[in-house]
Amino acid sequence: MNAPLAADAIALAPPADAAPSLSVVIPIYNEEDNLHDLVTRVHDAIAPTGRTFELICVDDGSRDRSAALLAALATERAWLRPVYLIRNYGQSTALQAGFDVARGDVVATLDGDLQNDPADVPKLVAMLEAEPAIDAISGWRKDRQDAQWSRKVPSRIANGLISRVTGVKLHDYGCALKVYRARVIHDLRLYGELHRFIPALAAEVGAKIVEVPVQHHARTRGVSKYGIDRTFRVLLDLLWIKFLLRFLHRPIHAFGGVGLGLGSTGFVILAWLAIDKLAFGHPIGGRPLLLFGVLLVLIGVQLVATGVLGEMLTRIYHEPQGRPQYQTRREPRPLPGPAARAD
Repeated sequence: MNAPLAADAIALAPPADAAPSLSVVIPIYNEEDNLHDLVTRVHDAIAPTGRTFELICVDDGSRDRSAALLAALATERAWLRPVYLIRNYGQSTALQAGFDVARGDVVATLDGDLQNDPADVPKLVAMLEAEPAIDAISGWRKDRQDAQWSRKVPSRIANGLISRVTGVKLHDYGCALKVYRARVIHDLRLYGELHRFIPALAAEVGAKIVEVPVQHHARTRGVSKYGIDRTFRVLLDLLWIKFLLRFLHRPIHAFGGVGLGLGSTGFVILAWLAIDKLAFGHPIGGRPLLLFGVLLVLIGVQLVATGVLGEMLTRIYHEPQGRPQYQTRREPRPLPGPAARAD
């Protein structure tokens, strides 16, 4: 797991004295047109509930006036805590920066483009707190206000593929509106563009996740940061997630299994050629099958060796710094519904 961002990469507003009960984390990149309304709407949605909260807006190296506007807004709002990254790291790192400084027992995430409705946050938080067996609630943009072919169709394909590969069945992995118990978030570290796989990563550390329909609005200001090329990045990230979830603690099963299969096939080919040469006297020196068999054996040996090296690296990763191979609960997960009465 990666360590929090270096101190010189973050500038953070001083925290208030008392830790809030809710932290709202929003990555910001070139959203100067939406910032004022975003901050106001988050406040107007949460303040009437009487809940203490903090709004952590992570400026991900914006090239417009987003950082300056955040600084100005924060001077009059003690609950607004801007984080300024020194360059554009990407949404996953921006979220991680926000998670690293979040102090609430519950952490909510939103996009900064106002397509998610901040009014949904208190509803999801209330649902989470009402059901102790649930660790996270993921929003579902059931009536999504985006272009059909460039956004909706690729999203449906990606969601179906991610659900099938990870085993965590959700309609909408891409919805930024999510609510987590803080202990779930603190068990995760985000790299690259893994933000869209947070539910699958959370499930891997034992979180129970449910999906709830939420409001979704068309973008009215600013420019979308996503395009059709995101679908190809999702496919590449999905390969890594599959490996991470299934083979992180046993890499030799991934590489060694393929290596043994290829090596065994190559060995059978070479054995057949040897019999053909010794028993029947047929020449084999110029036969393409000989080169193919040798190639399969060499590739198989290399893959098995890679698996062995992976096993060694896994132990180096966990043992010297005492990183656990597993996580335990402090107490059993409560059963859903009314508690059973003892006789």
